[in-house]
Amino acid sequence: MSNFSRREVLAAFLGLPVAIAACRSSGTPQFPAGQIVGASDGIGHRLRDGLNLSAGPDNWQNVGIVIVGGGVAGLAAAWRLLKSGFQDFVLLELEPAPGGTARSDNSAIVPYPWGAHYLPAPLKENTTLLTLLNEMGVVEGRDRDDEPIIGEQFLCRDPEERVFYRGRWYEGLYLHAGASKEDLAQLDRFNAEVNRWVAWRDSKERRAFAIPLETSSDDAEVTALDKMTMADWLIARGFDSPRLRWLVDYACRDDYGMTLEQTSAWAGLFYFASRVPKPGAESQPLMTWPEGNGRLVSHLYNQVKDKVRLGLVAAQVNPVEAAKSSVDVVALDSKTNSQVGFHCNHVVFAAPQFLTPYLMKDFREQKPAHVPEFQYGTWMVANLFLKDRPASRGFPLAWDNVIYESPSLGYVVATHQRGIDYGPTVFTYYYPMCDANPHAAREKLLAMDWRACADIVLTDLSRAHPEIRSLVERLDVMRWGHAMIRPRPGFIWGGARAAAAKPYRGIHFANTDLGGVALFEEAFHHGVRAADEILAPTKQA
Repeated sequence: MSNFSRREVLAAFLGLPVAIAACRSSGTPQFPAGQIVGASDGIGHRLRDGLNLSAGPDNWQNVGIVIVGGGVAGLAAAWRLLKSGFQDFVLLELEPAPGGTARSDNSAIVPYPWGAHYLPAPLKENTTLLTLLNEMGVVEGRDRDDEPIIGEQFLCRDPEERVFYRGRWYEGLYLHAGASKEDLAQLDRFNAEVNRWVAWRDSKERRAFAIPLETSSDDAEVTALDKMTMADWLIARGFDSPRLRWLVDYACRDDYGMTLEQTSAWAGLFYFASRVPKPGAESQPLMTWPEGNGRLVSHLYNQVKDKVRLGLVAAQVNPVEAAKSSVDVVALDSKTNSQVGFHCNHVVFAAPQFLTPYLMKDFREQKPAHVPEFQYGTWMVANLFLKDRPASRGFPLAWDNVIYESPSLGYVVATHQRGIDYGPTVFTYYYPMCDANPHAAREKLLAMDWRACADIVLTDLSRAHPEIRSLVERLDVMRWGHAMIRPRPGFIWGGARAAAAKPYRGIHFANTDLGGVALFEEAFHHGVRAADEILAPTKQA
């Protein structure tokens, strides 16, 4: 967006009134040091445009399984293989660091996230994820209902959330300040609707909304919710309270990068109901670390790192015609441009579905109908390194800090979990691109330079912290072009996910997009599932 003025850029991201106010302020805006860091969209675009690998690699290796992608799904598949005693595999990851949108980084102050930053405590039915958490020493026992008890040091420290509105911070995310009797009545009625769905069971005793999603009910009463938007669901039930609608819209933007007008009602209700163990109970507590889900990534990576090849880009994944179960994978070293080939029996394709036509010859020549159904949202994430905390009016600094009138999601504080309440800190700021056209949003963000991105972040946070520019010593930006799957109406139960999850000639698919919602739990589940698909014949033999 280099051809646009500062006012036009700020108006496009933060709204015209904010842009006008920012541009009228006296003086030249102050900027700290910083840069745009990862992810390697340039390599991704080379894959999209077609790499010239006609000469073929000189170096071929034989391996049982190649895992393509080192995000949570790929790491989970590798973890499962090793836990099952299978070691004849290699994991290829194009980035210099593993984790995908759950990756993190370190600073002299504290580690900090670049994406996903929390994991709700799983319900007792999610046994495989609980195996991982037990391995990490996170689970301390079980309560009287057999639900896991998470060590207090891993639970999000109080205060957990606050919201900024008209010059003051307030506790929690629902804006109680100024709420009318009708607002509060609608909130109670909405919670009653959620509790009804928490209690609901089908003839097979399945919950309406469960994690992983494939354990949810496919009863017609439930799947009908996927045919409408969350906004339409609210309207049909007379929910017109601005405060309630803001809360639901925030939930959709937070987990899906979409507005409530764009989000499937099934996905909207899933956000509120899937993690509540029983009617009237609180939602499961949140686990977090200074680096967010980077802590989970580090644990998985440390288990399997001897099998991981970072900076190696899978460019071709092609089944071999002559063999029943044989796949050739050609990879490119992103630093040296040298090629290496792998003859393998199986591939775990842990990359997003949109990449399949670029990497798989068969899908390129005849794209399956399900592939275009997968649409992805774009996010901008920034990490701000502050020499001191900004002053706050009202409720004190929390872990999650949201600005009510902003299109962003606000920021989380990396030092909060360690109880460091004074002095230098790191704020991680999240901005979901909720444009109706995800491709246009992606192009818009990738056209932005660092200065424009930093200006948006600092101008937005100046609403709540007028002195923010004087406190930030460094501001780095990461642009996630395909950050998360978009659960628009008709996608969750429309058949595309089920079709995409089916193995194809030795290739087994595993990515969070197969779940329809971009959650750690879904990525982990599909990685484990793909590994088990491959291991199952071996176990039977």
